[in-house]
Amino acid sequence: MKYLYTALFLFQINLISAQSLKKEKMEQLDYMVGEWVGTSSSYKNGELINQVPAFEKISYDLNKSIIVIELNSETLKLHTIIYFDEADGTYYYNPFSENGARKLTDGRFVVQANESKRFIFEKYEENGFREYGEELIDGQWVKYFEDVFTNTQ
Repeated sequence: MKYLYTALFLFQINLISAQSLKKEKMEQLDYMVGEWVGTSSSYKNGELINQVPAFEKISYDLNKSIIVIELNSETLKLHTIIYFDEADGTYYYNPFSENGARKLTDGRFVVQANESKRFIFEKYEENGFREYGEELIDGQWVKYFEDVFTNTQ
């Protein structure tokens, strides 16, 4: 019986440790949370071709275990979930407008959609947040869209 209690105790410690790691990793994305208004810009061959107003609501859900992104503009409506998986130590980006999961890397939180497209999320200026997409063209990463937001809260 003593071994059973010891095993249960160790299991609880591992569970608490994993929850602490997940919480810590999710808190690293606090800068994204808020209601954001801004401009969504499209680029082709590095040249600006279109700008539209955009609104983005980013919030925690499920006891802060996931982040929900709701992006709305004239050119794109996207609902996305970001979460941290303790088992493989990776952030996952799951857009509702496409199939499959995308991994996030540390730093600027780069989402590698495929070998030739990626999305970057980062703080922007003092009270801002931006995300932008890049395409690999002739060995160079070229921006093809950028959404720049200011927190409304």
